[in-house]
Amino acid sequence: MSLDAVLARIDDQLPAATDRLLELLRIPSISTDPAYKQPCSEAADWLVEDLKSLGIKAEKRITLGHPMVVGHVAGDGPHLLFYGHYDVQPVDPLELWDSDPFAPCVEETPKGRVIRGRGSSDDKGQLMTFVEACRAWREVNGALPCAITFFFEGEEESGSPSLVPFMTENADELRADIALICDTGLFQSRTPAIVTMLRGMVGEQITVQGPDMDLHSGFFGGLAMNPIRALSKILADIHDDEGRVTIPGFYDGIPDLSPEMRAQWEALGFDWQGFLGSVGLSQPAGEADRTPLEMIWSRPTAEVNGIWGGYTGDGFKTVLPAKAHAKISFRLVEGQDPDRIRDAFRAFVRARLPQDCRIEFKPHGGSAASVMETSDPAFEAARQALSEEWPEPAAYVGCGGSIPIAGHFGSILGMNAMLIGFGKDDDAIHSPNEKYDLESFHKGIRSWARILDALSRKGAA
Repeated sequence: MSLDAVLARIDDQLPAATDRLLELLRIPSISTDPAYKQPCSEAADWLVEDLKSLGIKAEKRITLGHPMVVGHVAGDGPHLLFYGHYDVQPVDPLELWDSDPFAPCVEETPKGRVIRGRGSSDDKGQLMTFVEACRAWREVNGALPCAITFFFEGEEESGSPSLVPFMTENADELRADIALICDTGLFQSRTPAIVTMLRGMVGEQITVQGPDMDLHSGFFGGLAMNPIRALSKILADIHDDEGRVTIPGFYDGIPDLSPEMRAQWEALGFDWQGFLGSVGLSQPAGEADRTPLEMIWSRPTAEVNGIWGGYTGDGFKTVLPAKAHAKISFRLVEGQDPDRIRDAFRAFVRARLPQDCRIEFKPHGGSAASVMETSDPAFEAARQALSEEWPEPAAYVGCGGSIPIAGHFGSILGMNAMLIGFGKDDDAIHSPNEKYDLESFHKGIRSWARILDALSRKGAA
């Protein structure tokens, strides 16, 4: 196997690879809108044919929603599974786009050349970095370096309703030694990264009921309990003055960050002042004894996402409302059980509820955090391979958000997962004028070629 020849092939064939990506981007595979059911099916067909052109046995698999694409190629060494999604977000508001979101192009910008179009970064461009690496590898060496399963989803942007049933039903077919996911980005748009922890989430909507009807504040104010007052006090009690969550047992079982991971994070030189300054803020508001990166990657949160009640229209209405509402979300980390956190929060609320108020809870999903086993030698092999491609050494990082597929690989298939992506902070995913830097696409392909080489050699050894 000749890695240098593969990398040279990638460089030579970049224009053709870019043209293939532009062709895929022209398909408006918006999964959440039923009007785009046929384009989603067409995108799946396109990927099937492209995989077949690489000698991969691939097929479109029908679900109750949009199709899955599954492909297999046999080989020696480790068995890898690569996951990506071909569906995209809606383009609204269309008037904010500078060009047709489904007429993609390569565009010159002050920061360099970019691929402009919906799905260019999330996730078609990222998905195709792996496919193009496999194409170059096969063209140079005649075969791929190891066994690979390709698994492409068409509903990631609409909640993945078919994903868990499909994975459960086809677990034996999908199971591999490790999963690879390309749906993340470079740290601060420059440092290659492997995401090793993802936060889980619990959502709750609460309604505090007071009087049987809205009341005149002149007649009842001061005497009757106001549900907004009761709710406001409950919500204010969730945090102390140091930014810690006060719900009993909330931090139980959370492990400390390892010294090795802490050192890597400190070496990243996170510009938290610039991060907050970009949205008009200046001071961290979380736990006072934690670093900014810890707050957003490895520490749990409790946030009020919405609160309402009473009269909120124009003008003024002196009313004591009958009900007050709030939506609260909890980002969870390793060691926290979603059901226990939900139960603890509900007990916390009930303990503070005034006598004349009633409470109603409405759950909004719950998922545990995902933590990858970086002791697996594949992680260090991939990190070294990434470091050889990019100017800065690759790092293990956390992610404050949730990517459920990583957890499903663990809970359903019993597999570890590596999340490696090449998006940049200004890619405008989910927003008008989405783009993917041509450098990200090019070096992403080269990066996967290096990782394939490193993992296949590790397996052979």
